[in-house]
Amino acid sequence: MHPLTLMPRQQVPSLDLPLTTGGRYVGGQQPGESFDLLVFYRGLHCPICAKYLSELERLGEDFKKRGVRIIAISSDEVTRGQAMADKVKAQRIEFAYGLDLGMARRWGLYISASKGKTSIGLEEPALFSEPGVFLIKPDQTLYYGSTQTMPFARPSFTDLLAAVDFAIQKDYPARGEYTGDI
Repeated sequence: MHPLTLMPRQQVPSLDLPLTTGGRYVGGQQPGESFDLLVFYRGLHCPICAKYLSELERLGEDFKKRGVRIIAISSDEVTRGQAMADKVKAQRIEFAYGLDLGMARRWGLYISASKGKTSIGLEEPALFSEPGVFLIKPDQTLYYGSTQTMPFARPSFTDLLAAVDFAIQKDYPARGEYTGDI
């Protein structure tokens, strides 16, 4: 059974993951001034992920100007994590690897089993998480979240950039926070 969804304005599960550039991404340590943008991707085997992350890399400077730190996260091991960073020519995105699938579930991510080789000829891991995109405030509370059951039809980074502008300019609160009786 899939776990409960993360709740806006509430603390997110702690992340402490190695980065391909050395060091670690630890949620809440050195956060972006406005947000951390966490992009959970399926892994090196996913050509749609590479295209999606390339688009994010292209917009990376625009996010940085708005105080957004960008972290791409997968359960891949270091070699595959580095290969994806190289594939998208990462300069503005930090790549974290080694996400434990139990932690992926705590983030509300869906888990898939391998179907063998992908269209680009790479073997899928035995198990891996499906995509998720989250904006996390510096206090480690959820501002925005989107999870998917498969790699298609992901949130647009151009739209997300406009949403960040609106949120900052209007001091707009996270929505979807109500947990009372209906």
